[in-house]
Amino acid sequence: MRGVTETVLASVTILFCLSPLFAQDRITFPVAASTKTAGYSPLWAGVKQGFFAQQGLDVQPIVIRGSDRSIQALVGGSVYAALLAPDAPMVAADRGLDAVIITGNTQRLAHWILGGKNYKTFDDLRGATVGTISLTAGTGLVLRHVLRAKGLEYPRDYKLLIIGGTPQLFTALTSNQIAAAPLALPYNFAAEELGYHAIGSFMEVFPSFQLTVLAGSRAWSEKNRRLQVRFLKGWVRAIRWLQDNEAPATEFMIKEFGFKPAHARKAWQYYAGNKAWDYDGRVNLEGMKAVIQMAAEQNQTKGPLPSPAKYIDESFLNEALRELRDGK
Repeated sequence: MRGVTETVLASVTILFCLSPLFAQDRITFPVAASTKTAGYSPLWAGVKQGFFAQQGLDVQPIVIRGSDRSIQALVGGSVYAALLAPDAPMVAADRGLDAVIITGNTQRLAHWILGGKNYKTFDDLRGATVGTISLTAGTGLVLRHVLRAKGLEYPRDYKLLIIGGTPQLFTALTSNQIAAAPLALPYNFAAEELGYHAIGSFMEVFPSFQLTVLAGSRAWSEKNRRLQVRFLKGWVRAIRWLQDNEAPATEFMIKEFGFKPAHARKAWQYYAGNKAWDYDGRVNLEGMKAVIQMAAEQNQTKGPLPSPAKYIDESFLNEALRELRDGK
């Protein structure tokens, strides 16, 4: 773990050394992202549409594959916020590390398990190798629980191979390196068009689930409260722009993620149409309870489950929302 942490932090440090501290008099604000898919659009839309720049921030997204590695960068102080699965800051907080959820992102699962030509059902995956982003965090952990609900136990019934996020999993699946993979939309549509089989969806098992959140260091956020509030004002404006502007948002997804127009439209319809991004950036508490329940089952935790409030501090978001309402 220490070697991985040092590698991640060294990579981030090198990136910062290659970048000027200030860009057009804006304050550099590094943000880790555990992958880059449509569900993470608010981060990239905030950059490309200028919502963070309006707050005087030069937000720099840094893709660090996997929520467990992204949380390491946050706790290590190399980034000021991290966009990732909520179980990672929960585990960090339970271990006494300085990590807290400051706002929500996607509050619905958007993954389908796609299989190769010989893999059409869950039972077909017995003995197969399935791709994943992580063994113990984020959608990697959700994948294991979904497969368990369908009668498959790891590692007895199948193997897991760490590949990366959805773009990397799509490449591995379509080059036949793995038998199946969980793909976030619209990559699932692209795989189906190539003849791969939709075995099932995460939503069948978890209809309510807080998929991703933004986490921060409580100490850093308190010390730099104005910066964190300004960042969240840009974040909320990005979410609202995505939800309110179908054509421009679809065009943004085409350019930023390289989606086909039809796939970009389906992605926008899913995220905006189903309100997968809360309009105010709130965390879905019922979805968080599902995350906590899943984590408890994974860790075989005994006794009452903790409240979502243990892991969430929306005071920074509340301040940002007040300023937006006041036109600041």
